[in-house]
Amino acid sequence: MGRLLVRRLLFMAFVLWGVTLVTFFLARVAPGDPARLIAGPHANAAAIANVRAIYGLNEALPVQYVQYLTGLLHGDLGTSFVTRRPVGTDLLAYLPATLELSVYALVIGSLLGIALGLIAALRVGSKTDGASRFAAITGLSMPAFWLAILLQLIFYSRLQWLPLAGRLDTGMVAPPQVTGFMTIDALLAGQWTTFSAAVRHLLLPVVTLSLAEVGLMARVVRTSMLEIIDADFMRTAAAKGASRRRIIVRHGLRNALLPAVTILGLEAALLAGGVFLVETIFAWPGVGQYAFNAIRASDYNAIMGVTVAGAAIYVGINLVVDIAYLYLDPRIRYT
Repeated sequence: MGRLLVRRLLFMAFVLWGVTLVTFFLARVAPGDPARLIAGPHANAAAIANVRAIYGLNEALPVQYVQYLTGLLHGDLGTSFVTRRPVGTDLLAYLPATLELSVYALVIGSLLGIALGLIAALRVGSKTDGASRFAAITGLSMPAFWLAILLQLIFYSRLQWLPLAGRLDTGMVAPPQVTGFMTIDALLAGQWTTFSAAVRHLLLPVVTLSLAEVGLMARVVRTSMLEIIDADFMRTAAAKGASRRRIIVRHGLRNALLPAVTILGLEAALLAGGVFLVETIFAWPGVGQYAFNAIRASDYNAIMGVTVAGAAIYVGINLVVDIAYLYLDPRIRYT
């Protein structure tokens, strides 16, 4: 286990270095002059040159990259051109909203997908199986941005059941921040009205993100469970007199979840891309909204900070998946 962790950590460091290298130079060659945006539309050439000197934008690109990498190794992600605050401070401020949306979508989507896949496998060939497969394909086929707009049109514009955007109703005061999750903080503060409003604002973006997760997880669990149902150890457990529920849950589902662990890890990492888009549509004040504003303003440091943080989360989740495999399946040995 120790050697595995050392190898994976070295690989993570190499991947993160590659991400910083590629993202840094792509951001610099993209159209747009952040110095002009910072100085303002009416600034003269001297003011723009002064801004470049302050932020080090007048240096050669390799020099700028070395300076950025040196700061990154010391935990400094730079200063945002737009907010004028450290990028690390901005990310810590916006991250709880993104985590709340992502965690709820991942948990709900995974649980529903596992349940749907298990039911479909146990009733293969029935109408239930057909309905579950149709639901899975539907969830995988609908783009997140299209589904988000469709849900807004139905539940906000037509039915007026749910709010359009944001985390709370206009004028509502947020509860004291403890965890950063609006729902949990509202419960801890005993603010039931705020909790209800937070849940109502979460429904549409969570449904948008979790639907694809439900479809993918259902298909994987169904396929894996069908392969395991006729396995020798399942028949042996039945011959020993084990109950059907024990056979399905303890022996069947546990082994069927092995490929689902990989999917769950990848979905948790790839969910960030969908979160960014959904946050923009629902005006959700998270990292996605922050990244969108940074891209529009050519805010190099903010773009780099979001990219590096996302890459770190991605490789970190893959490390957790590798370790989880060792515990779930003792037959696996990494060489």
